[in-house]
Amino acid sequence: MSDNILFSPFTLKGLTLPNRIVMAPMTRSMAPEGIPGQPNAGYYRRRAEGEAGLILTEGTVVNRPASRNMPGIPFFHGEQALAGWKQVVDAVHAARGRIGPQIWHTGSTRSGEWEPDAPVESPSGLVGPGDARGMTMSEEDIADTVDAFARAAAEAKRLGFDVVELHGAHGYLIDQFFWQGTNLRTDAFGGKTISERSRFAADIVRAVRASVGPEFPLILRVSQWKQQDYAARLAETPQEMTEWLVPLVEAGVDILHCSQRRFWEPEFPDVDGNDGLNFAGWAKKLTGAATISVGSVGLADDFFGAFGGQGSGTAALDNLYTRMEREEFDLIAVGRALLSDPQWVQKIRTGRLEDLHGFQAEDLGTLF
Repeated sequence: MSDNILFSPFTLKGLTLPNRIVMAPMTRSMAPEGIPGQPNAGYYRRRAEGEAGLILTEGTVVNRPASRNMPGIPFFHGEQALAGWKQVVDAVHAARGRIGPQIWHTGSTRSGEWEPDAPVESPSGLVGPGDARGMTMSEEDIADTVDAFARAAAEAKRLGFDVVELHGAHGYLIDQFFWQGTNLRTDAFGGKTISERSRFAADIVRAVRASVGPEFPLILRVSQWKQQDYAARLAETPQEMTEWLVPLVEAGVDILHCSQRRFWEPEFPDVDGNDGLNFAGWAKKLTGAATISVGSVGLADDFFGAFGGQGSGTAALDNLYTRMEREEFDLIAVGRALLSDPQWVQKIRTGRLEDLHGFQAEDLGTLF
């Protein structure tokens, strides 16, 4: 299989990428006091120098109490934090790269023993099904959160970012509204169907679209699995997936960033077989939107091993080339492989496969 498809340009609205490879968002928790600095700017610049087509930053949080779940996560509000992000944008652009922030609210999740200063918030005061934590958001809280996302997106455009991504996956706040196990609301932001529970996300998308205008590319990251439950599924059928995702695209999403554990696994094998479309493939087919696929790209095992301190070797990319050549999805996001090897994209392009570095767990503790 040819890797030429990976290195064909991609254009959407005013965005043109030189290749189809996206650096996936990866939480680093290395922004002291929530403010990114030169080490963060250098980290992203090196991936741009290594020819990543688009860089999506680590999750960076909106201006709401307890919007982050561990120290060191960067803010996307306040004069100092935004000045730090301007350094990041300028560094990446100087290396001829393209970059967008991933705008985030972590909901009622937490990491380790660290507790935020304010009570955490979620749709129904739950972190998982039957697992109470924090406060139930009022309609006023919801309205302020929607506005906080819109203000953050407007700042992203003002700072010179090329796109903006909303984090609606992995059991964080937006995803907690999607998930029936954590959204027990009986008002307009709840409901028995996934389309009803998508209203919060759709309101955020509409507000963001209004704040950045019609031509600024907007990405939404979504997932079936949750950190609280790896086997969770929001959509058991293509029809349910249509009811979930189409309203979000209609609200203003340009690209759906579809996160799954292993990109090569079919989403609905009972419909189209064991070699069927993956999550991003189905999302593209059902909505007509461009999609990014992600999940253990270039790795010899799936990403959960990283959290147990495991490293990973490299893996063949033939399955990726096959799926991209049949236009199953438009872009592919690479996470751990790029974390350990800033030159990963360049090495793939030039055929230096023997020089690829496998992921090493200790690299999670450094910015290089």
